[in-house]
Amino acid sequence: MKIFCIARNYKAHAEELGSKVPKEPVVFMKPETALIRKKNVFFHPEFSRKIDYEVEIVLRICKLGKHIAEKYAHTYYDKIGIGIDFTARDIQSKCKVEGLPWEISKSFDGSAAVSNFIETYQFKNINKINFSLKQNGKTVQNANTSKMIFSFDHIISYISKFFTLKIGDLVFTGTPEGVGKININDKLEALIENKVLLNLKVK
Repeated sequence: MKIFCIARNYKAHAEELGSKVPKEPVVFMKPETALIRKKNVFFHPEFSRKIDYEVEIVLRICKLGKHIAEKYAHTYYDKIGIGIDFTARDIQSKCKVEGLPWEISKSFDGSAAVSNFIETYQFKNINKINFSLKQNGKTVQNANTSKMIFSFDHIISYISKFFTLKIGDLVFTGTPEGVGKININDKLEALIENKVLLNLKVK
């Protein structure tokens, strides 16, 4: 099982990081060990002093595919969930300055929290999904998928040019503005359409 992630897919988020708005999807990957097995706990790693939360809509791939035309891409995912891409921002910043790959800041064990999934047919319009993140009861990220630079279907089509998609693969579709630091004992709640689908305690 592969975990694909899209960086800078919301203009305001790219700007808050001081990054250029991409002209095509920016793709990176996380290993399966990045998934949080105990759904309600994120263990803050000792190697970083600044772990940021990044809430994202997550797609679940439902059939094998490669070189997928965008007009057929919607048939390759059947479920939608919400996830948190945890980022060791201090390590990522150092890697960027030194011109080094930054997988260690994004792909470490436990860096991918994912909720249960909802069948796509249950959404009125998957291109207009409201989602948000609360930190200790306060909303810190709030967005709608209509603000994505690259749509779900475009992302799937693009990834499939380089990688074969398999059943069960996950696609994190990008985070909106408002990313921020987590702290020990924080409570994080990720919501789709005001319904909490994922909650985590930081330890």
